[in-house]
Amino acid sequence: MTGLSDTSRGPAPARTSRGPAPARSKRIRLGAVGYLNARPLVYGLDRSSRFAVRYDVPSECARLLHAHEIDVGLIPSIEYLRGGPYAIVPNLAIASRRSVASVAIFTTKPIGEVTSIALDTSSRTSVALVRILCARLYRIQPRLESRGPDLEDMLAHCDAALVIGDNALFQSTPIHKIDLGEAWMTLTGLPFVWAFWAGRPDALTAADVEALQHARDEGVQRPEELARQYLAGAPKRQEAGARYLRQNIQYYLGSEELEGLRTFYRYATELGLAPCEGTLNFYDAEHSGAD
Repeated sequence: MTGLSDTSRGPAPARTSRGPAPARSKRIRLGAVGYLNARPLVYGLDRSSRFAVRYDVPSECARLLHAHEIDVGLIPSIEYLRGGPYAIVPNLAIASRRSVASVAIFTTKPIGEVTSIALDTSSRTSVALVRILCARLYRIQPRLESRGPDLEDMLAHCDAALVIGDNALFQSTPIHKIDLGEAWMTLTGLPFVWAFWAGRPDALTAADVEALQHARDEGVQRPEELARQYLAGAPKRQEAGARYLRQNIQYYLGSEELEGLRTFYRYATELGLAPCEGTLNFYDAEHSGAD
């Protein structure tokens, strides 16, 4: 992989030169994230004869893809640089343009006084982002400690805690919450790309790409339905869940998102969190929306 220019958006995203298309009789093994924010991307796919879908935390999706145990995964964006080579499904992502609500630092002190942060390692992108924000925005060098996503236990051991997913979204606490989507916007003025579909270059045909894009198109129109289904056992949270899907999460990988992604990769590489900035390779699709 070669680096991208630090002074521009970089070259246009490259299309992969795929090998032979997978046989149509073979089901594609999709590794999806089990959180609420991923549900619009998988809408209807569990009823498809083409895809076999499983659900895991983001870091496990990445592990499964790196280990060739799935064909395509909804992986934390940092993991694209740590395996492969992979191709990205064009114009599909879990991204935010300001507040993300579901990735946050909860802190018992002003952030400038924090000397230790407990990390929920379920998403390696969020961990990398914390390191970048500490270095570039907050100008602190805290001790970082991996712990399970139990906020009370995390704050018993550290000044602050990184919590992600539903645990962060529905956390009810008076403790100060720093939204990492907003923090990234403060630092860069750009959207942040948390995750996207990626896999080996020969894993998907153009028709498969279109099927994934169609699932997104259908899913984003149904935030209330998806929130009711996902939060069936917690009816008081359903309205908040639907609002989160409508207002906080974006599901398109457009030009601004790509600029934000390249900026994240550059900062991560400078801190030694990834081997190189990499090039962005995409599966072929008639209308990618990524150029």
